Amino acid sequence: MIPLKSQKDLTMLKRSGVILASVMQKLQVALRPGMTTLDIDLLSVELIRKEKALAAFKGYKGFPGTACVSVNEEIVHGIPGSRVILEGDIVSMDLGVNYEGFFSDMAVTLAVGKV
Repeated sequence: MIPLKSQKDLTMLKRSGVILASVMQKLQVALRPGMTTLDIDLLSVELIRKEKALAAFKGYKGFPGTACVSVNEEIVHGIPGSRVILEGDIVSMDLGVNYEGFFSDMAVTLAVGKV
């Protein structure tokens, strides 16, 4: 059985989603050639903390990052690391936020720089 959400629950879910959308928008603006996938991850940590929320993916089934970052041919849920993002790369970012126990999840795929 699926438990029904109260109005308060729905408000909290919405707040989690708003935080996530804001963080993801800032990551998209910051994405540029020369960054590493770890740079994206570290920025996502900072942005989520500023919103008084938690990273939903960090530690989940041993996942070491906050954001899943995949470049070009890499399959989704890439582990952030030393890979440098280049002009023309296709980058997928998947991010989850836990705001007071209410989770939201979002992914975007972007072309980097001039394509």
